[in-house]
Amino acid sequence: MSLLLSAQNLTKAFAHRPLFADLCLDLRAGERVGLIGPNGAGKSTLVKILAGLEAADAGNITSRRGVRIGYIPQDDVFPAGLSAREVIIAALADDHLEEHERETQAAITLTQVGFADHDQLAENMSGGWRKRLAVARQLARKPDLLLLDEPTNHLDLPGVIWLERLLRSAPFGYLAATHDRAFLRAIADEILEVSRIYPGGAFRVASGYDDFADRRDEFLEAQDRQRAAVANQVRRETEWLGHKAQARTRKASSRIEAAGARRGELADLNYRTAAAGVAGIDFSGTGRQTRKLLTATGISKSLGGRPLFSGLDLMLSPGTKLGLLGPNGSGKSTLMRVLAGQTDPDTGVVTRAEGLRMVMFEQGRAALNLTQSLREALSPNGEHVTFGDRQLHVAAWAQRFLFKAEQLNLEMSALSGGEQARVRIAQLMLKPADVLFLDEPTNDLDIASLEVLEESLAEFPGAVVLVTHDRDLMDRLCTEVIGLDGRGGASSYGNVNQWLTAYERSNVEQTKAATATAKAATAAAIAKPKKLSYKEQQEWDGIEAAITAAEAVVATREAEVSRVAPSDHVAMTAACRALEEAQAKVEKLFARWQELEARRSGT
Repeated sequence: MSLLLSAQNLTKAFAHRPLFADLCLDLRAGERVGLIGPNGAGKSTLVKILAGLEAADAGNITSRRGVRIGYIPQDDVFPAGLSAREVIIAALADDHLEEHERETQAAITLTQVGFADHDQLAENMSGGWRKRLAVARQLARKPDLLLLDEPTNHLDLPGVIWLERLLRSAPFGYLAATHDRAFLRAIADEILEVSRIYPGGAFRVASGYDDFADRRDEFLEAQDRQRAAVANQVRRETEWLGHKAQARTRKASSRIEAAGARRGELADLNYRTAAAGVAGIDFSGTGRQTRKLLTATGISKSLGGRPLFSGLDLMLSPGTKLGLLGPNGSGKSTLMRVLAGQTDPDTGVVTRAEGLRMVMFEQGRAALNLTQSLREALSPNGEHVTFGDRQLHVAAWAQRFLFKAEQLNLEMSALSGGEQARVRIAQLMLKPADVLFLDEPTNDLDIASLEVLEESLAEFPGAVVLVTHDRDLMDRLCTEVIGLDGRGGASSYGNVNQWLTAYERSNVEQTKAATATAKAATAAAIAKPKKLSYKEQQEWDGIEAAITAAEAVVATREAEVSRVAPSDHVAMTAACRALEEAQAKVEKLFARWQELEARRSGT
């Protein structure tokens, strides 16, 4: 495969912390690479540097001449006032195409990504459709290499499946930064992790995610063994060098230099090992064993006259792990708020055990005050927090969630999405609960934090109600799944794939029914007699006279043909052409007469 882009010795720092140093990366035609890394490792920054939108502090990037690189950011931004069609046409402005070619390319691409209304304004679209439009904008440009930064953001599960299928069938290569493990398995043939735990700042395996995880574990275990061995060597060398101060001058200078080199090696290994930490997520239960923590009987809810769910029954007990599935806008968050008592159902009853203690992780971490400092957010009542039966200093509590002491005075708005998610989890961990309501808690969390969150929720003794697009978390954790279809229906399913299959089958059947209805309506419209317009009526009133006049012209042209001498080829050709034109006019008038007659009579 030919080399499309090469990055050599890239170094980048942001504010108080280095992101990566001396990072090297090659991307070749047709490669499908998944990019992962811990929060703060610089994945988004690296993607922007590769796309040419941001400069590295050091290093250089070279690309093949004429290579076309596309870029899809985390957040999709479009010029105000443009429709979907106009967004695509604008993306093709630099291509040497005629106007009608741009129009055609826009129509083809928008249809490919699922748009029925090409004139819908981008600013009025939902997050999921804006993401589809961002994808379409790059597809229309026919990239050789596509760079995607968290492309599943704002997509519901059906949307993620659509994107997986689109990428797998794409003729171009791509690099996709994501924390979604199931998405990685579906779209990536190679995995690249950016992290300072690796020498060179990155670790790449030419295989899928599961094989990558095994190879990474093997590497890190070997690195840890190496660190222990070097630490023992440094300890022995230190003892040897300090055995007698008087004898130190007689030691071989080469051995002294080697000891210094090993100390440097140990410092580097210690630095990398320290970077491999994970957040200490551990939700506290109250220990309550009431069988019926919460029951819902016949609950329903509508929004703006549109039914979200109806006639729904469920019960939460200690150990229940309930997952809520559905397309965007189907009512998952609303159902969660109804169960938590934040919104009343339209019909039905929700009964909660007396003194039930509930904790809510809101979608988008809406409860966070972004003007606070990290210190205030983690410990609002002083320098200590109480976790379980222990008092912890705020610095120790921050360290549990991978924050350094020097970050405590940072404003919350300066933290990344993943860091803000860890702060919200830290806040909720201080509140023992009987029921955890978690609305998209995995957004922006890195894979290591996701795995720890998964373990903590599995061990949580109370009930959990979970909304997430992370299929791995849903399948591994949830004991029950309720799927909403977006049309008021709600049913139980065994797992995520079972719901996806049912949802896609329902959509196919609904599309078939809509098509049949449209065909019937079209047929009825055609069959219904239609009144002629004023201009059409005038045309109808004069069409018989026009036909008579045209037929007279044909007779005249026939006579002219008969009078021309057969040997006069020039005159014969002109006469025959005139006759053909006259006959064509008669045929055209007859066709128009039939059309108008059909409209008048409804036949």
